[in-house]
Amino acid sequence: MALFDRFRRGPRTSAPLRDGLRTGSTRVRASDSADAQHLLQWIQTRRGIEGFVEPRTAVNDVTLLLVAHDGEWTRRRVPSVAWAHAFANKHQIPSYDAAVVGVPQRMREYNRRKKAEGR
Repeated sequence: MALFDRFRRGPRTSAPLRDGLRTGSTRVRASDSADAQHLLQWIQTRRGIEGFVEPRTAVNDVTLLLVAHDGEWTRRRVPSVAWAHAFANKHQIPSYDAAVVGVPQRMREYNRRKKAEGR
């Protein structure tokens, strides 16, 4: 084995799958109808909801973060950014790009309250 042979053989990591369900060495679960059903049930039982569309990362696919008026929240994978905004528009929920506006302070305060309660 020559000194530089290891560089000629190509990358040692496998390429992402073509179906988009794998990013680097991490396999990402795709969204399914159970995710959409959860989001729908969640918005039907809460008020003052805003949607925050989170972009795809190396670890997670596109997600929709829903935050209620009191800071309670849920996050689920969605098929695409366009789907997330369309879902929010269909249900008359304002939606924002989380990478641009961040998450609301009331969500952080909700998490702080739950942590103080021991949950």
